Amino acid sequence: MKTNLLNYDLNGLTHHFAEMGEKPFRAKQVMRWIHQAGAQSFDEMTDLAKSLRLKLNEQASGDVPKLMMAQESTDGTRKWLLDVGTGNGVETVFIPEAERGTLCISSQVGCALECTFCSTGRQGFQP
Repeated sequence: MKTNLLNYDLNGLTHHFAEMGEKPFRAKQVMRWIHQAGAQSFDEMTDLAKSLRLKLNEQASGDVPKLMMAQESTDGTRKWLLDVGTGNGVETVFIPEAERGTLCISSQVGCALECTFCSTGRQGFQP
């Protein structure tokens, strides 16, 4: 099974690269490619050695959560339910306002805040 590099923050990715026998700065390079350049494959990461790109293609992935559901209300509020691979989903809601927009991103399945407009809050917290 391949390791999803999107599961790591910079410290975790640095540790992962060290376990692979790679230099710590490689984690910053990969983070930059994924999060700033929007690279969709390791082959696009042209400042990485070919040997490292081959190793990453064999051992790693950069799989984003799959979209389970998308809704848009008449006021422009948008909701997305993302599959986190456990049979559960996390919800993200964008609430547009005249001068700004608010983005609520669930970082776990369920939520202890119980906001009435949010289905994640209504399902309770699941540790």
